[in-house]
Amino acid sequence: MKLTIIQSGEVPAPLRAQFGAYAPMFEKMFAAAGAHYDYEVVPISEGQPFPDPGSLEAILLPGSAAGVYDNHLPWMAPLRAFIRDAYAAKTPMAGICFGHQIMADALGGDVRKSEKGWGLGRHSYAVTMPGAFPGGIAATLAVACSHQDQVIVPPREAEVILASNFTPNAGLSYRNGAALSFQPHPEFDDPYTVALAELRRGKAPDEVVDTAVQSVALKSDSLVLAKQMAAFFGRQI
Repeated sequence: MKLTIIQSGEVPAPLRAQFGAYAPMFEKMFAAAGAHYDYEVVPISEGQPFPDPGSLEAILLPGSAAGVYDNHLPWMAPLRAFIRDAYAAKTPMAGICFGHQIMADALGGDVRKSEKGWGLGRHSYAVTMPGAFPGGIAATLAVACSHQDQVIVPPREAEVILASNFTPNAGLSYRNGAALSFQPHPEFDDPYTVALAELRRGKAPDEVVDTAVQSVALKSDSLVLAKQMAAFFGRQI
């Protein structure tokens, strides 16, 4: 299967030399989950044209520094249209962080910068709809996050499958059976999670950053979530 990554952002410049780019993080994550795809990266934020979503085998919408309200960006409106067309075509589509948010926004939800502030480090999420995860899953998952924006109201087409007090709509499964999204980042390893939290120091309160750095002591369930994403794509073949 070819997985097309619609890239709307990249690893922050101060961290890129050490940690590389986002696309290889996903390749490494899926390989660890036992899934091996052919990858195509479409950097829409650099002006590359959108492919026809109906012609693609599977789509991944990863994170970005952009917010869904950044309508001055020339690719934002076309991205919404791309998501709607992919959803209508039932092209398998998964979103992470910004990808989670822009999918919700494009399909009728409400996404905003949260009054709760920064979510950083490893957060624990309750599995609110165990049936959405094939093969069974634990009641909670601890996965890294880095965001201010949140899905405040999910689209009518979506059901909440992952939630926390900080992020009530952290995972969404869509009723067309071919769309799935998560706020946390299963592709982040611990060193990158810590480095990204430290990069927010001065923007996020020190106590939030300190808690984020300490949170990596909590056992990660990133691989569990990665395996669920791989199972999702596997069901679409």
